[in-house]
Amino acid sequence: MKAVTYSSTGPSEVLTFGEREEPHAGAGEVRVRIHVSGVNPTDWKARQGSGSAELPVPQVPNQDGAGVVDEVGDGVEGLHVGDRVWLWDAAYKRPNGTAQELVALPARHAVKLQDAVSFDVGASLGIPALTAHRALTSYDYAPRELAPGSLTGRTVLVAGGAGAVGHAAIQLAVWAGATVVSTVSSHDKAVLAADAGAHHVVNYRDDDAAKAIGALAPRGVDIIVEVNPSANADLNIRVASVDATISIYADAKPELAIPVRPSMSKNLRYQFVLTYTTPTDVKDAAVRAVARAAGDGALGVGAENGLPFTRFSLAETAAAHDAVENGLVGKALIDVTPAGPATDVS
Repeated sequence: MKAVTYSSTGPSEVLTFGEREEPHAGAGEVRVRIHVSGVNPTDWKARQGSGSAELPVPQVPNQDGAGVVDEVGDGVEGLHVGDRVWLWDAAYKRPNGTAQELVALPARHAVKLQDAVSFDVGASLGIPALTAHRALTSYDYAPRELAPGSLTGRTVLVAGGAGAVGHAAIQLAVWAGATVVSTVSSHDKAVLAADAGAHHVVNYRDDDAAKAIGALAPRGVDIIVEVNPSANADLNIRVASVDATISIYADAKPELAIPVRPSMSKNLRYQFVLTYTTPTDVKDAAVRAVARAAGDGALGVGAENGLPFTRFSLAETAAAHDAVENGLVGKALIDVTPAGPATDVS
């Protein structure tokens, strides 16, 4: 079968496209024929590592994907050959990601995809949507598992609403009934955030973004989904309500200076989010909620839903990694089976 692997960490040049022996589903596993593989920043960061280092076994990159179950191992219940599924954390602590035609993985990591939900949607869930769910449910008064109406009466601020996690956070928060404000850096990104469903969009480069957000949310913001906490620390404190949570899932800087007294005066919570290491029950709740939201049509992707695609063939996986590393706006998708167009932007 065709696959992309790397035997040492480093730049995208370490990725090799070629033939690999087909895997088979072991006990408790399913084998999935991948149709679409999604690329996230975590994928190129894992491949890059902290420098060149030989790996004990070749690694197939990419955590997210969608396809069809074509082999079921002993002891698996609820999944059958022919089921359409989306995958999450496929390559976490395993050498087999989704940049290959077939992947065998624990059945827990394959989730049924309703017939009305495209493989493109399925390959875009995983890391972004599960991260977003954790960020939205870390608030003191939030439910463990999002559902329609579960955030009614709450106001959510999504920083960087044009990114993949921000996009998913907007959609999940709207689906759960919250009022959503998103900050962006340009008019074009404002259009994307609005198309994702944000009720209000504010350019944080304006003279007083905090004043604009305050006018939209006079009581303050309950949940802040934050991609750049160092740059936005002052803004977040100004717009946060008492008892608000600032959920941090990324940062351009390795350290964060937290203004202590202003944070104390509002009883703020800073919640750091890494989807890989969330407790099992928390992750399972996120997977259920994301699957339900996708089935409800709440997690649409593509340009019309604020997350434009750039498509690559499996042989172009290195180019897909480079595009994401270089700040691609939208989603990089790799067409695995059947092979798709190289760079069709929609």
